Amino acid sequence: MTMPATVIQERVGFGQRDWVSGRTLGLILFAGILMIAMSLASPNFLTQETFFSQSRYVAFYLMVAMSQAVCLAVGDLNLTVGAVGSIATVALGLLMGAEQAGLSPWVAVPLVFLIGPLTGWLHGMIITRLKIDAFIVTLSMMFVYMGLRSGISGGNAYTIPQSFWWLGQGSIGGWLPYMLLIALAVLGLTSHMYRNTVLGRRLLATGSNAEAARLSGIDTNRMVVVAHVLSGCFSVMAAIMWASWGGNAAPETGDNWLIISFAVAIIGGTGLKGSLISPLGIFMGAIIFKLIQHSLVILKINDNYSNTVLGALILLAILVDRAREHFDGGRRGS
Repeated sequence: MTMPATVIQERVGFGQRDWVSGRTLGLILFAGILMIAMSLASPNFLTQETFFSQSRYVAFYLMVAMSQAVCLAVGDLNLTVGAVGSIATVALGLLMGAEQAGLSPWVAVPLVFLIGPLTGWLHGMIITRLKIDAFIVTLSMMFVYMGLRSGISGGNAYTIPQSFWWLGQGSIGGWLPYMLLIALAVLGLTSHMYRNTVLGRRLLATGSNAEAARLSGIDTNRMVVVAHVLSGCFSVMAAIMWASWGGNAAPETGDNWLIISFAVAIIGGTGLKGSLISPLGIFMGAIIFKLIQHSLVILKINDNYSNTVLGALILLAILVDRAREHFDGGRRGS
């Protein structure tokens, strides 16, 4: 039995009318309020230098969050987001470092990028073939990658040649970073995939109800593997951006990515139970996440409390989402 595409679309709730949902409009409004408040609190906020600096963080957070969101959308999660990024960073340093292989960025970067789909494919195959929960698989592999990156690098950072700094430090007109342009291009392609392609709808249908999707003829195991492959690709892209931005490849890169990936994805409206993802919402989530971080600096709040604030923000986003689901469910039932 094959389920019509329209039925699948209704079940995953990603119709054309949802291009800018009420949830996303709320995020846009909240981000606007934060910007106004911060511009009033700090005269230097609305400057070219601030935009250039903060928008690079937004681009980076967007890539990290997308690596988690694509897995959440199929009902899985990925705890190796930062660990894969750290392995990719170390590999980039080994291949490009003058004291190591000294390869050209045009050769080294494509080779490093392969780490993303390969690790994602490995995670997906273990999860689907051996029927092991994604939490257990990715938790185990996270420690494997962290051990490898420390053992290979010896805890030492590698220098990235200046010929590759343009990606993380370059811009158009001194204010529009290349990182942001790349992130927005990836965002547009991902949004198109989920909205307008068979693959995207099958991914969302798998997250909505895996058994129903399987009975409709969708290879749900393949969809899980595809989601983890995409996740790996986004993680490596974030690592490449970060290394080019900082001009070095430090093995501890990725240690704090996990909380970023969940925080930005959840704030952006990604469903924890699968079937719901909004690339535009995630973009707004990245902006809000960075604005809140910047506001902590302006308010001179102790850095030791920053994770407390971010954790509370994640919980608040989940509570608001649950309240919205309850309200919508009650309204439909009336």
